[in-house]
Amino acid sequence: MTNIKGRIILNQLKVLILVAILILIGQQIGYGVSIIDAMPGMILVILICIVALIIKGFTPKLKFPAFAWASLIALILTMPFVPTSKFILEYTTNVSFLGTTTPILAFAGISIGMKVARLKELSWKLIIIAFLVFLGTFFGSAVIAQIVLKIQGLI
Repeated sequence: MTNIKGRIILNQLKVLILVAILILIGQQIGYGVSIIDAMPGMILVILICIVALIIKGFTPKLKFPAFAWASLIALILTMPFVPTSKFILEYTTNVSFLGTTTPILAFAGISIGMKVARLKELSWKLIIIAFLVFLGTFFGSAVIAQIVLKIQGLI
């Protein structure tokens, strides 16, 4: 059983390294962030992800997703009163959040593209629901931005 978990974690590490390489290249091209400068921060992000995947693997009954574990670990490690916060923030500052979303969205698009036949079965109602979700998200974000900018006196 442990050998199987080890292979699963090794495969997940391979995927994380591939995604990290794509993120670093995307940041270099899109944001002008040097790959060498962002590498230590990306390694820290990969380490946090691996720890999250290991925790998720050992706590299957909790039904807590790996990204939530990663977020929780990162939150705890970067709290101002935790000794690791300064170190982690110093290196992860060079990793652009938007740069990390590009490969993730590409993989999501590929995943959805592979299920086109299934999407056709869901009918035209899916398009209306998707449109309403996008519209609600857009206007919800705009309202929140308006309120925050008003409170800050920027508008």
